[in-house]
Amino acid sequence: MLVQKYEFIRYFGYFCRMKLLCSLLGTLALALGVAGMFVPLLPTTPFLLLSAALYFRGSPRLYRRLLAHRRLGPYIRNFRELRAIPLRVKVVSVSLTWATILYCVFFLPCQWWQRALLLAVAVGVSLHILSYKTLK
Repeated sequence: MLVQKYEFIRYFGYFCRMKLLCSLLGTLALALGVAGMFVPLLPTTPFLLLSAALYFRGSPRLYRRLLAHRRLGPYIRNFRELRAIPLRVKVVSVSLTWATILYCVFFLPCQWWQRALLLAVAVGVSLHILSYKTLK
C-alpha cells in the first residue's frame, strides 16, 4: 500500500512537470509565432499551431485564452479547421519573403551557390504558402 502511494506521488510530480514544460514551451512557441509576424522568413503559422497544441496539453486555460484572442484566435481556428490562409496574409508573406531574399541575393556578398540556394528557398516557401486554400 505504501509503495503504491509513493508511485502515485512520483507519477503526479511527473505529470505536473510535464504540464509546466508544455506551458513553457507553448509560451516560447507563441513568442516565436508573434515575432514571425514581423520578421520575414520566420514562420508564424507553425509556431502558433505548436503553441496551441502545447497549451492544449499543458494548460487548458491558456489554450482557451489563445483561441479567444482577438487577432491570433481566428488565425489558428481557420488554419486548424479549414486548412486555409486569408488572401492578405498570403500576399504579405510571399511579398516579404521575396523582398528579403532578393535583397540578400543582389546586395549581400555571397557565392553563386548561396544565391541559388536562397532562391530555391524562396520558391519552396512561396509554393508552400500558395498551396493552401484562400479564405475570402
